[in-house]
Amino acid sequence: MPVRAAYLQFAPAYLEVDQNLAAVESLLRSVEADLIVLPELFTSGYFFQSKDDLEKVAEPIPNGQSVAALRSWADALGATLVAGLAERDGDNFYNSAVIVRPDGRVDTYRKVHLFYEETTLFEPGDLGFRVFEVDSSAGTSYRLGVMVCFDWYFPEAARTLALRGADVIAHPSNLVLPHCPDSMPVRARENHVFTITANRHGREEKEGESLRFIGMSEVCGPSGTILTRAEESANVVGIVEVDPHEARDRGINAHNDVLGDRRPDTYATDPMGATVTPSG
Repeated sequence: MPVRAAYLQFAPAYLEVDQNLAAVESLLRSVEADLIVLPELFTSGYFFQSKDDLEKVAEPIPNGQSVAALRSWADALGATLVAGLAERDGDNFYNSAVIVRPDGRVDTYRKVHLFYEETTLFEPGDLGFRVFEVDSSAGTSYRLGVMVCFDWYFPEAARTLALRGADVIAHPSNLVLPHCPDSMPVRARENHVFTITANRHGREEKEGESLRFIGMSEVCGPSGTILTRAEESANVVGIVEVDPHEARDRGINAHNDVLGDRRPDTYATDPMGATVTPSG
């Protein structure tokens, strides 16, 4: 049975958690999908003016206001939701994503590759790249991997999820670099997986510096085809039907397999210790 996969794209208001939750709830009204991916840091905005601002909006997982809202939406829609949040865990803060199922179960991924000034605010993710078994409303079981925004820049992230069996990679994002929308089809193709990038749009400013978020949320298929892509500046939910099990046939032709043909014994695991072989 096909799975209805979706991204939700909008422009979060800085530090306005209630307003952002209301905006998402409005966009989700009447959406019929099995899997819905929301942007990174969707309740808070991105370009934090200070650590104090981050502390105002960071929440414990799973006991915060935003997860409670996500649980309510997942239950009402019968959908699995993946959404980016600022997480507080004791004295530490993480740029995290939660996976919320219709039955209320919550799992967490913490962003491994921090971008720009995130490195001054958040701890690097310590849970690794994880794959979760989820079900559609019709009972189709599939394997869902999660990465967040700048993780896309490192091919090892998507490859690790593929090696761990992911059929679909959910990718909550706040993209400002222009390269990701054209790179995610490559990530999908080189690993033969579906990818769902949920980006935001709009601008945020800090001390005279402006960040413009590029929108262009998209769903890509295992062949690298862009199945649907949003405009740069639009509040929109994009939905496409996919067969996640299509990702499990990773054959390139009768003789090659995208994962089976890997030669890990030949790859550098410690590139700083690599040596250059002289010619001649």
